[in-house]
Amino acid sequence: MIEVNHLCKRYGNHTAVWDLSFHIEKGQIYGFLGPNGAGKSTTMNIMTGCLAATSGEVRIGGFDIFEEGEQAKKLIGYLPEQPPLYLDRTPREYLTFVARAKGIPEKEIPQQLNHVMSVTQTLDVADRLIKNLSKGYKQRVGIAQAILGDPEVVILDEPTVGLDPRQIMEIRDLIKELGKDHTVILSSHILSEVQAVCQTILIISKGKLVACDSPENLERLFAGTATVELVTEAEEAEIPAILAQVPQVCGSSVQRRKDDCLVRVELEGHEDKAACRALFFAFAGANRAITQMTVAKASLEDIFLELTQEEKEEKAQ
Repeated sequence: MIEVNHLCKRYGNHTAVWDLSFHIEKGQIYGFLGPNGAGKSTTMNIMTGCLAATSGEVRIGGFDIFEEGEQAKKLIGYLPEQPPLYLDRTPREYLTFVARAKGIPEKEIPQQLNHVMSVTQTLDVADRLIKNLSKGYKQRVGIAQAILGDPEVVILDEPTVGLDPRQIMEIRDLIKELGKDHTVILSSHILSEVQAVCQTILIISKGKLVACDSPENLERLFAGTATVELVTEAEEAEIPAILAQVPQVCGSSVQRRKDDCLVRVELEGHEDKAACRALFFAFAGANRAITQMTVAKASLEDIFLELTQEEKEEKAQ
């Protein structure tokens, strides 16, 4: 659906986006995740034809956004970080203007407006001035203008910024609904945001793509080792021999307590469930009980911090 190849954007000596390449498949919700200043908004502005690139290629549905902009832009609905609203107009007036600007036939506009306001739940404020609406409703009107004309791709830049927790949950639910009929791309610097709604996450740092996969795969691929903490009635001297029966164990420490031992075990690889079973049976085979066991794996937050920290260290060298 979308192809981005070797995209670069420079402002004088500053490089905002560097050699960025990725593909967006149809019918999924994608999340651009990265710290502030990572290049997310710049990338979105280039993808939507709002900003020229220094070099590289962006194709939307097979159309080059730079050479065939008119055809490509018809496939895109875009909500910038600051919604382009006319505050002295009502949502109905504003959306009518946007519909005409998008070239929607006049006779189809009432039906289109009813549809997008129903989807975004803004019908009850359709005739109130936008300047008098809450931040959440303003964001909904911004999303309504993005989906006017039923574009195949909906691009949302920081769609929940500045909203309260209730409004954030409502916008998240709206994005999930949009994902049923559109390819949705949203950007955020908030981990929980993309984890809650996105099927694929692209992590961007310093203008470069550092990871692209599902949240589950990212956690599995970058986990490397899992740490298991267990409490056992085994004697301290017995524990090394018991752990030696489990091939996945790559490190351990034992802390003797009053009535038991606290054991921290490092497991190599990704099959921590099988390793935990092996640990259980190893202690059971020695007739020593495990009274408590917990597993700590790398979270998406750990991965995000690791990847973006690596980029900072590379730049410093």
